[in-house]
Amino acid sequence: MIGRLALIIVAVAAGVSVATFVPGLSQSFRYAVGLASGPGVAQLQGTAASAPELRTRHTEPDEEKPALVKLTQDQITAAHIDLTTVRGATLARRITVPGTVVPHADRIARVSVRLSAIVSELRKKIGDPVAKDEILAILESREVADAKSEYLAARLTDELQQDLFQRDKMLWDKRVSNEQQFLRSRNAAAQTRMRLDIARQKLLALGLAQTEIAALPEEPEGSLRRQAIRSPIAGRVVERKVDLGTAVGRDNLETELFVIVDLDRVWVELAISPADLPAISPADLPAIKEGQPVSISARTITEKVDGKIVFISPLLDKETRSAHVIAEIANGDGVWRPGSFVTAAIAVEEQAVPLVIPTSAVQTIDNEKVVFVRTPEGFERHPVGLGRNDDRLVEVVTGLRSGEVIAVTNTFSL
Repeated sequence: MIGRLALIIVAVAAGVSVATFVPGLSQSFRYAVGLASGPGVAQLQGTAASAPELRTRHTEPDEEKPALVKLTQDQITAAHIDLTTVRGATLARRITVPGTVVPHADRIARVSVRLSAIVSELRKKIGDPVAKDEILAILESREVADAKSEYLAARLTDELQQDLFQRDKMLWDKRVSNEQQFLRSRNAAAQTRMRLDIARQKLLALGLAQTEIAALPEEPEGSLRRQAIRSPIAGRVVERKVDLGTAVGRDNLETELFVIVDLDRVWVELAISPADLPAISPADLPAIKEGQPVSISARTITEKVDGKIVFISPLLDKETRSAHVIAEIANGDGVWRPGSFVTAAIAVEEQAVPLVIPTSAVQTIDNEKVVFVRTPEGFERHPVGLGRNDDRLVEVVTGLRSGEVIAVTNTFSL
């Protein structure tokens, strides 16, 4: 066994020596003894040499996304992308306090009567809208009938006496009658005019309008006992305190029939404590002032509404040490219902800034703040430098110009 292994080693060594000194030896023999690289070796070397190149190609970062996003106006509308114009505005530092919506104190009307009567008609119920001077109910009253009759009699007497006075005055001017007759006639005319004025004032006190009084001579006799109750303001009926057939005005006491509230504008009552404003003192409220803007929001209402502060109590509550503040807001669509709990953001410090945009317009892409600017083809991505901000707006230091139009909502889709 050992001898056979020795013979193999000697043969291989001899072959190597021959291949070295014989140039014309076939290439296949050289491959067999390992003096030349075979095709497989060369292929592996080539593959190894190209591997770094492949790795470099696959490890290169992806190309940057294009700065221009092409969209038509219909596509922008379908994507619900809202636009705004870059302009100057005011940044504000705000404090947030809770509040409650209440009716505007100057827009509440309580419809009451003092005359003794019976409710014969009810033309409005709770929740109904009413216009100013619209009829709410009809009362039947002997007191009203007596007052109307007195007025009609006084009016007739006054007309007759005024005619007599004019005749006596004409005769006196012609010196046909004596002066005593003229003076008696003038005195009687003044007395009848005074009685007519008193009768008219009684009707006004009972709630009749001037137009109703002027139309009394043409009314049928059966309507003299009827009294129309009208709304003094436009609004809605929030309370009706009588039913059909109810007796009102007993013992000459006032009876409330309806409560009308105009909710086109409402108040928001705020209780601001020293925790909200450390500068509050019993003497004044230096951090906020009447006329300052305030933003009202609620969890159940998607939109915010801006208003202003109309009253600040100069005194603090003895127990809570809070100040009573009232803000006024518009409520034309009626979404801000009295009794609702809201949150008020009061601007206590303001700074004018040359260029601002809504915070919702800013997106972060590759650690860079960008804004999408409207172009004729769609939107173009602009890197921006930002500065100061509040809860709604942010200052633009670089990247935008005044007057440019940008996307402010649903920008994530761009």
